[in-house]
Amino acid sequence: MLLVGNGKVVTRGANHRIIENGCVAIDGGLIAAVGATNEIKGKYPDAEWIDAKGGLIMPGLVNAHNHIYSAMSRGIAIKGYDPHGFLEILDGMWWTIDRNLLLEDTRYSALATYVDCIKNGVTTVFDHHASYGEIPGSLFAIADAAEQLGVRTCLCYEVSDRDGQEKMKQSVKENADFIQACQKDTSDMKKAMMGMHASFTLSDATLALCRENTPAGVGFHIHVAEGMDDVYDSLKKYHKRLINRLFDNDILGEKTICGHCIHVNGLEMDILKQTNTMVVHNPESNMGNAVGCPPTMEMVHRGIVTGLGTDGYTNDMYESMKVANVLHKHNLCDPNAAWGEVPQMLFYGNPAIGARYFQHQLGVLEEGAAADVIVSDYDPLTPLTADNINGHTLFGLTGRSIVTTIINGKVRMKDRELVGIDEHEIMAKSREHAQAMWNRINSGK
Repeated sequence: MLLVGNGKVVTRGANHRIIENGCVAIDGGLIAAVGATNEIKGKYPDAEWIDAKGGLIMPGLVNAHNHIYSAMSRGIAIKGYDPHGFLEILDGMWWTIDRNLLLEDTRYSALATYVDCIKNGVTTVFDHHASYGEIPGSLFAIADAAEQLGVRTCLCYEVSDRDGQEKMKQSVKENADFIQACQKDTSDMKKAMMGMHASFTLSDATLALCRENTPAGVGFHIHVAEGMDDVYDSLKKYHKRLINRLFDNDILGEKTICGHCIHVNGLEMDILKQTNTMVVHNPESNMGNAVGCPPTMEMVHRGIVTGLGTDGYTNDMYESMKVANVLHKHNLCDPNAAWGEVPQMLFYGNPAIGARYFQHQLGVLEEGAAADVIVSDYDPLTPLTADNINGHTLFGLTGRSIVTTIINGKVRMKDRELVGIDEHEIMAKSREHAQAMWNRINSGK
């Protein structure tokens, strides 16, 4: 039994409240009780104790769309790279990197990313992977890294026709093999989806092959209308909008995540709603790639299950929240926009997405939920209540304000010190692999 107390408990969930001097009791991988510190300590007098020291005790965060393979891009300089549009960014940067990623590069990209997630209070990661330099075993390498560091994760491989049919088929097989392995796993710590890049790099035959290799109860994780080239390609080749094409190919549904959805219209949003498909917004990536601002506020208002991701741009979900807030205010020229919608995406949309894959409830501190608990050292200078916690979160918290991270009932970071994790070795090895990859890219080998 583990107790985390002497702090302000922010429960989130349907019964959202703040418990002053509250405590969370953890038994194994689940939350056993939530209440006042003196009450919980009296009930479990012999339990291990973590003192929140007056800070915030909160549910662990979920990142609904990440790209672990992008970790080694930080600081990279690729010879001749001078993009003037989204397709040149994809080919010149991201596809160049993933074509040079070998299996051990993928492993250390994952280890470094998951370390950063733990430090930022992110306890569950939905990742969309690509490593066309070495495909077989890549999802298993990432899953091994997640298991080693104790992070809850849902993985897929990015199927695409861009590097030919042989690699496309290897990608489908990697997804299928990993899905099969996850279906046998009972830990509730790793799950799988069928990953796909984007419509403009996927033929109908490839979509059909993905569909054939995706068992019932598993959905797709696909980029949708991230750039206008994706829209134009679908209209030109298939004479239909992107969402219509995915609907016709039986890709949409309650287990499917459509990333981005920047250039979608009202009819497409109707289809997303009617099929109960999930959408994930990635504000920093969209702004960085200059591809536009999606109609995310409208999707939330329409009742589409909408979450928040980072697209590999950061592992700090609070940072993504802050950027989404100002992006939609700026785009809509409305200072009242995004105050409620963006917190809803992060604190309710992301756990709702998690609930479609993981057995135990995420993103809430209540009896029976997954024991994913984080502690922040945030000390508010103004009154903090259940009604204004989102304002405090937006303007007062960052990922680095997290001091303790517990995942599945196990302490992974305490007082900003990683527990049972050799961060120094992971970072040193990551730098070695990154340098070797950079050398391969710029040598043309």
